[in-house]
Amino acid sequence: MAKSKTSARRKRSPHARPRPTGPDVAAGTPRGRGGERRRRAPRPIVRHVVVAVLAVILIWVFWASRPRWDGTMRLWKAVGDAAFGLLVITLALGPLARLARPTARLLVWRRQLGIWFALMALLHGVLVVHGWARWGLRRFLGYEVIPQLGREARLEPGFGLANLIGLMALVFALLLAATSSDWALRRLGAGWKWLHHSALFVFYLSLLHAGYFLFLHYTASFHKQVPPPDWFRVPFAALGVTVVGLQAAAFVKTTAGRVARATA
Repeated sequence: MAKSKTSARRKRSPHARPRPTGPDVAAGTPRGRGGERRRRAPRPIVRHVVVAVLAVILIWVFWASRPRWDGTMRLWKAVGDAAFGLLVITLALGPLARLARPTARLLVWRRQLGIWFALMALLHGVLVVHGWARWGLRRFLGYEVIPQLGREARLEPGFGLANLIGLMALVFALLLAATSSDWALRRLGAGWKWLHHSALFVFYLSLLHAGYFLFLHYTASFHKQVPPPDWFRVPFAALGVTVVGLQAAAFVKTTAGRVARATA
């Protein structure tokens, strides 16, 4: 009889930790009772410091890899590429945890990675608006003064659109970062999960924004001096395909598991 009661209590135990399902950019998995303590995960402040150092290292690597570029453009490009790197890592952790269970312990880093991605994206945007657009909306949209014409003209039709796409991605990234807390999780309830599924939307917008500047904008043109070809083109494409492939593989595995359980 005692054994039967013990088994019943185990079946009724509500404390099993759910598996993460969302691809949230700036939020970690909700904490269970002592789950992080048992895994000896670093404290949140330590994770923030580690990710901040990683962001600085990425910025330095990208900055040092383009010595012949104009100094201002070199800096904002390095910051933008570093932000994209953090975004890729953030979105890769979720599907990796579903494909290889030992990597699930890394999910606790997702919140800090997402927040620092948003901060780096914000810094990138400020540098571009200050250094290139000079806080002017028309210049931000691609209009420039042409001395030969004596007026403004839009020389790069895709420039303004790419900037608007980047701005939209930044707004969503900042919204995700602002709601990346346990307090926001409790307040928003089910809406929090819906909101943080938009992380993939941010990713695809970032692909379009960065892809334009990597493959289209800095190409031969009659009205501007083109910088040397950007070495980051191939790695950028590879990272994009990797994230999409991981998401697809994790989806297939999760769906197959649900079908198998339903038919068992």
